[in-house]
Amino acid sequence: MNRILVVEDEINMQVVLRAMLKKEGYEVFTAPDGREALKVMANDDIDVVVTDLKMPNLDGMGLLERVAADYPTVPVIMITAYGTVATAVDALKKGAFDYVTKPFEQDELKNVVLKAIKTRRLSKEEFVAGAEEIDRFGIVGASEPMREIFATIERVAPTTTTILISGETGTGKELIANAIHVNSPRKGNPLIKINCAAIAENLMESELFGYEKGAFTGAVVTKPGRFELAHKGTLFLDEVGELPKEMQVKLLRAIQEQTFERVGGLKTIKVDVRLITATNRNLFQDVKEGRFREDLFYRLNVLPIHLPALRERRDDIPMLIAYFVERFRKKLGRDIQGPEEDVLDLFIDYDWPGNIREMENLLERLVLMARGPTIAMADVPGEIKQAVHEQSLLPPESKPSQFKEFIRSHTEEAERQLLARCLEECGGNVTRAAKQLGLSRKGLQLKMIKYNLRK
Repeated sequence: MNRILVVEDEINMQVVLRAMLKKEGYEVFTAPDGREALKVMANDDIDVVVTDLKMPNLDGMGLLERVAADYPTVPVIMITAYGTVATAVDALKKGAFDYVTKPFEQDELKNVVLKAIKTRRLSKEEFVAGAEEIDRFGIVGASEPMREIFATIERVAPTTTTILISGETGTGKELIANAIHVNSPRKGNPLIKINCAAIAENLMESELFGYEKGAFTGAVVTKPGRFELAHKGTLFLDEVGELPKEMQVKLLRAIQEQTFERVGGLKTIKVDVRLITATNRNLFQDVKEGRFREDLFYRLNVLPIHLPALRERRDDIPMLIAYFVERFRKKLGRDIQGPEEDVLDLFIDYDWPGNIREMENLLERLVLMARGPTIAMADVPGEIKQAVHEQSLLPPESKPSQFKEFIRSHTEEAERQLLARCLEECGGNVTRAAKQLGLSRKGLQLKMIKYNLRK
């Protein structure tokens, strides 16, 4: 049962909202102001916050800032009076999920809450690191594939190039989008996110482009869309492969011309938006099979970034495990030192079909349930052991990822030995060694760091 927190100082409105949401099958918590709401969130796992804007002690904007900082995956919906719509729009730019204006239709609020729950569920499929415990760009990893991605982020972040991030569910596509935005000249402006899989087909146009007052039943005020809110900033469209065909045409026009009209409006609105999209689908295959427009695909795929699955970056597994164990030790108050050596070997061999999200959930469970000071083999679920055992029985030709790992590791060892020998012959002179190897000085220094060859 999804848990909704209603934050409202007017008792009558609080009672109405509680009754309406309980009728929809939600478990409803209430609080009279932002300060009390934070106490509720500290004790219960809340899926969506519905809050009034004006309240004593801690108002809606103050609550939004605290929730965005401490519970970044929890959507916040603002309820506001007609005269404070501008403030609500400002809240959207600061991370609020959506807003509704008083008086509102019950169906309108129900739809917004349902959309928020879907987005919350889908966002749980992506790995989100804690701001105080992050590695480079907020992404834990030091393997060769991840270093290449870090280098790509450094190159593309200062530009306005449209980027398409691909990768399996749980690989961290949203983290890449965040990293690009916060390292760009637009970092002081909004990063507006929308998950296309969470939006009903008939609502997608109004979500992206907004609507005018009276455009349809329930449109009691003019509402800006996500493109408009992202002006001078970045718009992140997650699961862009789920866009219906009709919307693909309208999105293509908005990208090419940076203009659009609100639903029910005649005025053309011009915006300056940097677009980042993400998908776990094979869009090229969707184009060939007619499910995705070819012209839109090439417009989005100006600079592709592919995130490797966790089984393709096994070098990062020990680092990620250490990160999660430390994170959950603090969160759960458990003095667990980490996995024993045989458990770590098992995790390195496991293919992690759910990627980093699966690892995060598993390690939270193991830290909580471990019977000793370390995570022992007896603590590991049987299905993980069985999957690794079955994988070991497969013939080598059916295990391409392991074969690639074998080739890569032996190639790297040969390269390390060559660099070490050359540096020794050059008496440790990096400039001379780089010239002899045909590398730039910086390139050799990076490889020396990689192979721990610095004196």
